[in-house]
Amino acid sequence: MRPCELTVADAAAAIASRALSPVELVESVLTRCEATEHRLHAYVTVVAPQARQDARQAEREIVEGRHRGPLHGIPYGLKDLIDVTGIPTTASSRAWAGRTPGRDSTVAARLAAAGAILIGKTHTHEFAYGLLTPQTANPWHEDVVAGGSSGGSAVAVAAGSAMFALGTDTGGSVRIPAALNGTVGLKPTYGLVSRHGVAPLSWSLDHVGPLTRTVRDAATVLGVLAGHDPSDPASTVPPAHWSAAVPADAHGLRGVRVGVPVNYCFDRVDPQVEAAVRGTVDLLAKLGATVLPVELPLVEYVEATQWGLMAPEASAVHEEALRAAPDLYGRDVRLLLEAGRHVSALDYLRAQRTRTLIRDAWTRLFEDVDVIVAPTSPITAARRGQETVRWPDGVTETVTDAYVRLSSPANITGLPALSLPVGRDSAGLPIGAQLIAAPFAESLLFRVGTAVEEHRPDAGGLAGVPRSDGIDNPQGMRHEAGPGGSSREQ
Repeated sequence: MRPCELTVADAAAAIASRALSPVELVESVLTRCEATEHRLHAYVTVVAPQARQDARQAEREIVEGRHRGPLHGIPYGLKDLIDVTGIPTTASSRAWAGRTPGRDSTVAARLAAAGAILIGKTHTHEFAYGLLTPQTANPWHEDVVAGGSSGGSAVAVAAGSAMFALGTDTGGSVRIPAALNGTVGLKPTYGLVSRHGVAPLSWSLDHVGPLTRTVRDAATVLGVLAGHDPSDPASTVPPAHWSAAVPADAHGLRGVRVGVPVNYCFDRVDPQVEAAVRGTVDLLAKLGATVLPVELPLVEYVEATQWGLMAPEASAVHEEALRAAPDLYGRDVRLLLEAGRHVSALDYLRAQRTRTLIRDAWTRLFEDVDVIVAPTSPITAARRGQETVRWPDGVTETVTDAYVRLSSPANITGLPALSLPVGRDSAGLPIGAQLIAAPFAESLLFRVGTAVEEHRPDAGGLAGVPRSDGIDNPQGMRHEAGPGGSSREQ
């Protein structure tokens, strides 16, 4: 196994025992990056000279006994919304071409203090306002989308050109690309991870979270990122009992109450996705969990509330720049920003009020269950250029609406949500399951997610690095129609 294929946990153990040096690890990741970037385009900017220099420094520190912890010497990627001193933050947009910040974001500063080594800045859908990341290819097949808006971060992790990466999640933009690329993606509790120095899309919905190869790795990264930051007005102080650690009894789930939605989450879902997620529920039951039906409240208001909050907030962020240079924005993003200007103050306030009702109702669910299990996305990766999905009941929705439908409730409510790979469809494309828990119950998500990961029959084969230095083409994949009867249209 090449060093770039290791998990963060395994690489950290090898570094701590001196079986692997940060220099060797960084060089392996950079080699993998060079071998795949011409096809994948996960990165906007690769800072190879600085990464090699930082690796040599990490090696010296470790040899001298100054080991900083589990991320010391571990190479990672940052979504190109997240500031690092002296490295351009472009948001994958011409509107920010040449923008170079003069100070680190809080999350970049915390990773640097932990000794993590930046490989580069990863592509995003422009200003994170979309779910495709069109510049970037999916490592499982070049003809399907990577998902977004943290598509570059998910692809870098899946392909081995980063050991972990950070993304942002406003309507599912960490979890959706995680599901589509076979990685783990975590959206923490709202306010747990600082957004200071991160380009905003929607102030009341934005989260920063890690993409990793395993649940334990996500817990390790969150342990470094989490904590109050007075520079972020939404930042919270975690409760005294909060922990990012995976509980020691993660292998057994006796006493854990698993809620399976009887409405909404399995409506208009590809049959192969549904089968994989329900199979995961069966596994949890075999591991001792109690499975209970749960009815999700106020779901008929989710889509309108998401757009009622996000559209005007995004337009407010870009108001001056859009007025000054509209042609520097991509057409899809420009149209969304212009539309958001027409949302009235009354409608925005109604969306805020509805969000409060939804959040309170969903939070009360966790009086009766501990974790909710559902699909992350109702479909796997769509074809490039595909615009709609037509379901067997005759309903047609856009690919974007399909992707965000099941992930946005956790943004509206601020609840922690974890996506992990639980299978593949007949074309070989990854399927993700989403776990949602009460505020600040990340350790419970890690407990359940780790149990799934370690007892799944195909564990270790889904979120790993594609074996060739090119891009895998599983089963000569075709996409004339979605599996199980859903039709995917241009």
